[in-house]
Amino acid sequence: MKTNPIYLLLIFISCQQINLTAQNSNKNSKPADLQIMAGMNRGFGLGSNIVFYNLSQSFPFELRFGIGYTWLNPGNSADARRIFINDATNGTPEKKGHNIDLRMDLMKSATIFGHTHSYWYIGPRYSFFKGNFRYVGGNEDFDVTSKQFGFGTGIESRYQMTSNLKFVISAGLDYFFPALMQGHDTSYSPDNDNVNPRTNRDTGDKYKFKDANNAIKQPELMPRIQMGIQWNL
Repeated sequence: MKTNPIYLLLIFISCQQINLTAQNSNKNSKPADLQIMAGMNRGFGLGSNIVFYNLSQSFPFELRFGIGYTWLNPGNSADARRIFINDATNGTPEKKGHNIDLRMDLMKSATIFGHTHSYWYIGPRYSFFKGNFRYVGGNEDFDVTSKQFGFGTGIESRYQMTSNLKFVISAGLDYFFPALMQGHDTSYSPDNDNVNPRTNRDTGDKYKFKDANNAIKQPELMPRIQMGIQWNL
């Protein structure tokens, strides 16, 4: 039986189309990468991010979601006690603090310092700050907490190490807006709608938000320099 050449040509074109579609599907099938980062974020911090690719052909950015944990100096122990509890000075002060931050970044490919596998990024932030102040022998142990919105920007470069592993260097700056600070039975708000504010015994005036904000180092400007690794998922 004689085979029609046109029929064979159509079969060939169809096979090539299927092969091309499969290649494009494989190219775009990589859903996300996982990043593990460590470095300075006003204090030492650790974080993990997930970077999503190929969200849409018309969407020009990579999308990254992350969470971080940073150990911070929470502020001045003596001032924290006066502003949130009382004017007592007994006991040996101990303090510790941390910040948990959630972040989302829009990432755009760029060439930075001649390196083509680089990005600039920008996006919103949200933080959970907690400072603990303890006075050993003074019978005082209390937390000061705040929750803040913010935004951040920065640059990042990635260096291929193996077929599915990259080395990552990132530098940026986050800014968090002043927010309500709560400690013991007292709170201070940026608009000074304060609850049970303590009295400054030197002036006789009630403490205000700016006094609490000077005493407690809740996140504000947070420079970030971190390094880590990135896996293809």
